Amino acid sequence: MTRVLSIALLSMLPFLASAQGFEVAFGDVQQDPDTPVEVTADSLSVNQKDGSATFTGNVLIGQGEMRISAPVVDVFYNEDTSGISKLIARGGVTVVSGEDAAESDDAEYDLDNGMIRMSGNVLLTQGDNTVSSDNMVFDIDAGTAQMTGRVKTILRPEGN
Repeated sequence: MTRVLSIALLSMLPFLASAQGFEVAFGDVQQDPDTPVEVTADSLSVNQKDGSATFTGNVLIGQGEMRISAPVVDVFYNEDTSGISKLIARGGVTVVSGEDAAESDDAEYDLDNGMIRMSGNVLLTQGDNTVSSDNMVFDIDAGTAQMTGRVKTILRPEGN
């Protein structure tokens, strides 16, 4: 019995090191950050001076198989306005990729680097499993996510 408990604890070491960070796979489809970004919302406000736009109300962003939804999304364009450089979503954000979903208070999608940074009450759901943390960085190219800041997960043994 002690040997089984020791093996179980050793297998959980990556999870127990959660204060340091926790890496998980995110999404079952490799995302191409160069695919077009489609944004729908109830309203749009454009600021010509700083090259930004704000979408409000039921904002839904789609890029390939990935979906981001939030009440408000600020869009920032490249200096030459040839494309979007980053999106900042706030007010309760949901990111869905394949079967995986993540929720947070706010998120920033850096299209140039293919990274999504989620912050505040992050909850990652993968099937029956959940992981929560303060922050998550999703690397679209690699299909991985790094979770930091008070990570918590519930481990379910097989068959339970």
